Amino acid sequence: MIKESFSKEEVECADCSLDPKNMLMLAIATSIDALAVGVTFAFLKVQIIPAVSFIGATTFTLSIAGIIVGNVFGSRFKSKAEFSGGIILIVMGVKILFQHLFEM
Repeated sequence: MIKESFSKEEVECADCSLDPKNMLMLAIATSIDALAVGVTFAFLKVQIIPAVSFIGATTFTLSIAGIIVGNVFGSRFKSKAEFSGGIILIVMGVKILFQHLFEM
């Protein structure tokens, strides 16, 4: 990501549309962790229908908002966002590495 942030080459985004097929695939990919939470809810005897409805609505809303905000601000802050994202990923990786290396 950091290397790409300094590149002047534009990469064409093939999946940047809001058509239903792409949105369905994004919803499935985004909701895999919600599946794990749903299984946990079953063991905790939580009412499944309201919980799943809330998780689904929240995931859908935030996914749509993320796509819209990304499209609006993506071209303006593209290189700065890629650079910041790369730095954040490196810092998180180093933090996790140190946690596991020096765990007592």
